Amino acid sequence: MKILFIGDVVGSPGREMVAKYVPKLKKKYRPNFTIINGENAAHGRGITEKIYHQFLEAGAQMITLGNHSWDNREIFEFIDQATCLVRPANFPEGAPGVGMRMTKVNAQMIAVINLQGRTFLPPLDCPFKKIDELIAEAKKHTSIIFVDFHGEATSEKQALAWYVDGKVSAVVGTHTHVQTADERILPEGTAYISDVGMTGPYDGILGVERDAVIKKFLTSLPVRFEVAKGREQLSGVIIDVDNETGKATSIERILINDDHLFFD
Repeated sequence: MKILFIGDVVGSPGREMVAKYVPKLKKKYRPNFTIINGENAAHGRGITEKIYHQFLEAGAQMITLGNHSWDNREIFEFIDQATCLVRPANFPEGAPGVGMRMTKVNAQMIAVINLQGRTFLPPLDCPFKKIDELIAEAKKHTSIIFVDFHGEATSEKQALAWYVDGKVSAVVGTHTHVQTADERILPEGTAYISDVGMTGPYDGILGVERDAVIKKFLTSLPVRFEVAKGREQLSGVIIDVDNETGKATSIERILINDDHLFFD
């Protein structure tokens, strides 16, 4: 199975890049399954039902979230009916939605897990203990398990990947919005990258207007962050997985911007 994953979509610039390039990427790489992280898709914070359906129309089969899951209150109105949406599984019991979904692709089942780190982020339930539970459940149905680990600390992401090496097909990091160049297949067959990067403004700072971020660093005063305007980028990865073993055989970074052009 070939899996295409698109990193954190930020605001309307990110949504425009998804609409423009996901069909082209699907034509080029011919993935069997496409996943988009949409936790910043609505004005940079959260997701709406309309955007959720736009991603599905663009070719996604699953949408993952992160620490901004609840920032747009509309999510409470549709998350329990959104069968192609997963939020971090280690939110405390009682949170709406689910943290793992299993979907059949042709004759093959795939499990998609979303987790959130705890280092420099709100202290949720332990992602390491939670992933043990989810892997045990997923293994009853499939050997192909994809994990979006939404975390701040590279060390925490690496630790989780090594912890589950050979037990899941891929652990991809999201949240920091800067693509890392450490993609690899771990010794027991798990594909890994510390951060896939973001899809949205290319000339902002992590997707927001530069002046506000610089002012915050200069003054330590609260500022209002707005999604940046101007040039755009798309970040992603394409991962090949052996259907029988569930082990990854390759992982390739995708980066599209004015300095990394896309070729059909």
